[in-house]
This record gives sequence, C-alpha cells and structure tokens, in this order.
Amino acid sequence: MHRIVYSDNLAALGEIEDESIGLIYIDPPFNTGRKKVSARIKSVRTEDGAGDRVGFQGRSYRTLKDEGAQAMSYADAFRNREEFQAFLTPRLIEARRVLAPQGSLYFHIDQREVHYCKVLLDQIFGEDAFINEVIWAYDYGGRGRDRWPAKHDNILVYAKTPGKHVFNFDEIERIPYMAPGLVTKEKAERGKLPTDTWWHTIVPTTGTERTGYPTQKPLGVLRRIVQASSKPGDVVLDFFAGSGTTGAACLELGRRFVLIDSNIESMRVMAKRFAASENIEWQGFSEALSPEQPASPAKKRSAKKAVKKVAKKAARKVAKKATSKRAKKSVRKKAEAAPKKKRSRVASAT
Repeated sequence: MHRIVYSDNLAALGEIEDESIGLIYIDPPFNTGRKKVSARIKSVRTEDGAGDRVGFQGRSYRTLKDEGAQAMSYADAFRNREEFQAFLTPRLIEARRVLAPQGSLYFHIDQREVHYCKVLLDQIFGEDAFINEVIWAYDYGGRGRDRWPAKHDNILVYAKTPGKHVFNFDEIERIPYMAPGLVTKEKAERGKLPTDTWWHTIVPTTGTERTGYPTQKPLGVLRRIVQASSKPGDVVLDFFAGSGTTGAACLELGRRFVLIDSNIESMRVMAKRFAASENIEWQGFSEALSPEQPASPAKKRSAKKAVKKVAKKAARKVAKKATSKRAKKSVRKKAEAAPKKKRSRVASAT
C-alpha cells in the first residue's frame, strides 16, 4: 500500500515508525526568497515568420500562454538563512530517525545553499555518513553576461550506516560511452555506469511528462536514485513531494512510497497523476477539499500542536547531542591538562 499525506511534513514525520524507511529523497525549498509560479505555455505555428522561436526546417512559432491551464505556485521565501536552517533541522533529525540502518538520504538543493546544508547534514548524520555530492547538470534557460551560467543542481547523499547502505551497482541503468570506439565492442554495447555528474534535461515545458507543478523534477533522475539505493518492496519517503515524481518512479520499479506535502496544488497534481493507480491511501485530502473549504479550526490547532511537539522533541535531541559533545570536550581538556600540572609540580620541587 502506498500513502499520500496532505499535512505539514514535520507533524507527519512524527507519525512514522523508527527505521521503517528504506530511502528518502527530498527536494526542499531552495530559499530563493521568491514565490515560484508555473504556467503552461504552447507554441503556435505562424506563416508570416513573425514568431519568437524557430523549429524544425526553419518553421516559425509563436509562444503563447495556455489560458486554459491553471498557474501553480508555492512559497520559497525565508527571512534569512538562519530561519531556513531552523526550518530544515527538525525535519532532517526526524528523517534520520525513520531511516532504516541500510537506508540513504538524497538531499536536493542548489549551489547557493548546498555548502550550509552540508554542514547541517554533517552535524545530524555525521561527517563519515557523507557518500556523494551528485551534480545534476542540464542545459536550458537564459545565460547571464557577467558570470558562468548556473546550469546544475546539487544532490547530497548520506547513509544511515556507511558501508552497509544499499547501492545496486549491477542494476543501475547504464549510459552510452562518449567515445565507443575507444572501448571493446562488449563494453560499448553494455554502456558505462554513470559518475557523480548526471547530464539530464529538465522536464520539457511542453512535454507529456510535465504536470505544470513549478518544481517538478525529471522522472529519469528519480528513477536512477530509486533504482540505485533501494530494493524492491522497500518504502521510499519524499516529504516535499511536489508533483509526485518520486512516487511515479516507485510505481515503475516496484517500491512502496510515502509522499507528504502541505500544498493543496501538490495534492491536486498528484491526484490527477495517480488517478489510474491502485493501492494508494490518501490522508487528509479528498477531491472535495479546496482553499475555499479549509480544514476546521480544531484540526488546524491539532496540527499546530503536533508540529510543535515534534519540533520540541527534535530540539531536545540536538541539545542533548551538543551537551554530550561539550562534556566530552571538557573531559579531554582536563586529561590533556593533567600531565602538564604534574610536570610543573616536579619542576618546582627541583
């Protein structure tokens, strides 16, 4: 059974059992400070050559907004980096708690925040738990004239138990050699294992895969992650589910999924995307729910209490860990200082 949960993810994480998740992929807000809006577009062929783009055989096309499609948006604004980190911390602590001993976390972020997030993840998972920084490279969009265009995202990979984490080397879909003539025929036919740099296009703006959700990620990227770092039957968790691409990859590969999001537009997109799929349990959402029919005040208060409870629990864990570190540091300093005191007494006696 799969689950899709309409809830604040911190409250929903608190309901998940310890070490019950085989793989976590999350694509949290990138702290851009902006509201993300996505609207569908369409291209219409023009006969007078007055279009804004050129297609196959030099034909002219004009790009138009699809008025029949609803624009979608989500907030990606925090007042400062400290607020962003405070938002992430209790959720990452909960992520580590629910992750199985052989499980991995894939944390998707951009080049502006990745360094700060890695320090945070090192503190929560441990520096030795860091496995990879995967670079997802693409070639789409505008190009500035004052710097190298930023055409990649960063995906940090951490293991709950380094060395015992799942990595299905033989099952990963291989890619063609760039120079097949330099390898044997057998190798060229088999292809090569991808490195930590993944060249993959974004979801095409007019492609059939596109759902219209602003932060939708390509199915090919999620397919590779699920294929490499989980086993058939494992539960895969995405608590910033967005358009539900993690779930789509799981359905293809025989994994169970838990998708969590608090955006009503995310729920509607996933309801449409998984309309033909069976064995999905929906929690907190139905087709009848809309912004004009919000949850009752009692339910809102209950949800806020649940979030605060989980946040306090996570904060206590951080404080306990910090206290433990300070205690160890104090003991170490005393141990280092003891011989010095002894030597100084001997020196004064002579």
